Amino acid sequence: MEPLLTPSQLATIDQAAPAHGTPLAQLMEHAGRAVAHAIRRHYPPSRVLVLAGPGNNGGDGYVTARLLAQWGWPVAVAPVLGPPTAPEAAAAAARWHGPLVAADPHIHRADLVIDAIFGAGLSRDLAPNLAALLAAARPLIAIDILSGIDGTTGALRGVTAVADLTITFVVRKPGHLLYPGRAHSGTLLCADIAMPAAARATITANLWRNTPSLWRLPALDPDGHKYERGSLTLLSGTMPGAALLAAAAARRTGAGLVTIAAPAPITAPPGIITTTDPLATLLTDPRRQTWLCGPGLGIDRAGPALAALITAHHSIVADADALTACAGAPDRLRGTTIITPHHGEFRRLFPDCKSDKLTAARSAAAQTGAVVIYKGADTVIAAPDGRAAINDNAPPSLATAGAGDVLGGICASLLAQGMPPFEAACAAVWLHGAAATRTSAGLIAEDIAPHLPAAMAQATLSLI
Repeated sequence: MEPLLTPSQLATIDQAAPAHGTPLAQLMEHAGRAVAHAIRRHYPPSRVLVLAGPGNNGGDGYVTARLLAQWGWPVAVAPVLGPPTAPEAAAAAARWHGPLVAADPHIHRADLVIDAIFGAGLSRDLAPNLAALLAAARPLIAIDILSGIDGTTGALRGVTAVADLTITFVVRKPGHLLYPGRAHSGTLLCADIAMPAAARATITANLWRNTPSLWRLPALDPDGHKYERGSLTLLSGTMPGAALLAAAAARRTGAGLVTIAAPAPITAPPGIITTTDPLATLLTDPRRQTWLCGPGLGIDRAGPALAALITAHHSIVADADALTACAGAPDRLRGTTIITPHHGEFRRLFPDCKSDKLTAARSAAAQTGAVVIYKGADTVIAAPDGRAAINDNAPPSLATAGAGDVLGGICASLLAQGMPPFEAACAAVWLHGAAATRTSAGLIAEDIAPHLPAAMAQATLSLI
């Protein structure tokens, strides 16, 4: 699994490293070397200006400058806030024997600017003069994280610049994956700097990057039958297209039997069962344990239907109209298994929540007792016990009508097949993004389901 650690957690690991045999000065040397090698791989030799701050991020910059200069690159360092104050950074600066210059006007003469001012260590808004300095840099390389991006939330702290390349260390930070920070990070590389495993073990992660290493898809039983593979019932309303999209995705991701329950007969592809039986009748069937409630259902029907499903103690994915029916009353969702709000639905459900996206998703999960999929370009999946994951494989083409219905179908399918709710939600979000990435230009929601088997194979192969 690929943990995501906050700047404060990384600081704890850094402080533990010397006790496990790796001095901070050695880590700084490894970090600067990783940055220098990354720059040499991505850019031809050119005039470089390193903007070095007074802390350890600046120390990484001094190491980078020294190595690039040794390789023949013309390099200058601008100590933008004075000489280093951190001991290890001061030692790194003492080994730099090249030119020390003022940032302005040299920043306009450089072919490449390296931001080593604050990195993830900034806990306040970037001063306007420093923000302007970074905005003038082209191209801009960030060490650890662009100064002015909050490493925990991805919020911008006074910075408007966009990095061309970011080299971070040990693990990614949440701010690398959460917007708007992600949009300002450019190409992101994560370098191994030989951090001792024992130092890393001082922090127990409960936040991860959403990759197949975080979950396992259900294995097929050679003796299994369709009900054992998962029976899923989708409630449909007067707009059955949403349920049809969800059903197609559920079938493609392995659900053994998919039924759409609608108030009037609908036409469905072969392999999808339809029924007009009332919900009260369907709830008497013990094989119907997993339900998708909301897509195309209608707000008036969604509220009572969701309440009946909760009373019956079934596994429930609540989406779309089921969420709108609970606007301002999220306690009505207690008893659901997974909820999938986009930003607008989330704000209607939790109007008093003003936190950053990760904190908000965790708070919503704790309040409702459900796994929350807070959708978007940086979808956050949060469990009631505090575990969370951030997804980063979704293409922007997924912002199209019906894509959310497809995601709901994948979630419910994996849940019906026995995956635990958090893992099912994480897998569904990743598969949704991977399948969409495989489509061509002009993506519409109907294009996603046919690519889901290939996305599932990709997930499995990535673990071999």
